[in-house]
Amino acid sequence: MKLLLDTDIGSDIDDAICLAYLLSQPECELLGITTVTGESEKRARLARFLCQSAGKEIPIFPGCEKPLLGDQKQPYAPQAEILGNQPHQERFAQGQAVEFLRQTIRRYPGEITLLTIGPLTNIGLLFALDAEVPSLLERLVMMAGVFTNRIPGVGPREWNALVDPYATAIVYQAPVKKHYSIGLDVTCQVKMKADQVRGEFQKGLLKVVLKMAEIWFRKRDIVTFHDPLAAVSIFHPGVCSFQKGQVEVELTSRRLAGLTYWTPVDHGPHQVALEVDPPAFFDQFFSVFPSP
Repeated sequence: MKLLLDTDIGSDIDDAICLAYLLSQPECELLGITTVTGESEKRARLARFLCQSAGKEIPIFPGCEKPLLGDQKQPYAPQAEILGNQPHQERFAQGQAVEFLRQTIRRYPGEITLLTIGPLTNIGLLFALDAEVPSLLERLVMMAGVFTNRIPGVGPREWNALVDPYATAIVYQAPVKKHYSIGLDVTCQVKMKADQVRGEFQKGLLKVVLKMAEIWFRKRDIVTFHDPLAAVSIFHPGVCSFQKGQVEVELTSRRLAGLTYWTPVDHGPHQVALEVDPPAFFDQFFSVFPSP
């Protein structure tokens, strides 16, 4: 399966876990990676570090660091600390992330799954610059939004949607044939305590990710598998159940900008995850990593 990944790897640890899964998934043909939000080049270096650890050369392009409008809410990539003196590619082609996405999607019309696991600035720009590109995707899968209020304390807004609400609105208004969203109200159901992560992340690329996770664990003792759930749902759709509807993005209220409103509609353009099977997710996730 041909796939492009847009990520803010370097903040929450789940982006690195997601990338490790994609690099280890035998059905995934990862055509390229673009990074987004503050210190996008450091984020690109982190992605390169994981790719090199997997023995793979994947095109990587640092993308937009600032939202289309408004202040930067994510200026730093704290997990870049793990790079230290590790060998890495110091320089990346600048200002080419969106064009790389555009050219790659046009090269393989109807074949590419675009997975977004970060704020949507790169993708909003891509869809605004080339209005035909959304219709050329095989599907768009996003870890973004909150679509129900069933979990107390979760929401009402989700980070990837609120960091650049105007870009989020552009993406949800685009004519994508198959548009799937896995929201915070579902991803928050797949969690693992730090000690369990340390025990489970002892094979394959997960050993590399664990070093990054130790930076994450300085301030918290749990990992929520937001982005890995979105990735696993691509290859194993049964881990989540989806319902069609219409998603609209709040732009009028500054306090609520980026809020995602979902209305069930039988023939709606968006499919939203409503349920997850956590044991099935973890079984499928860990299955791609070789035993020690």
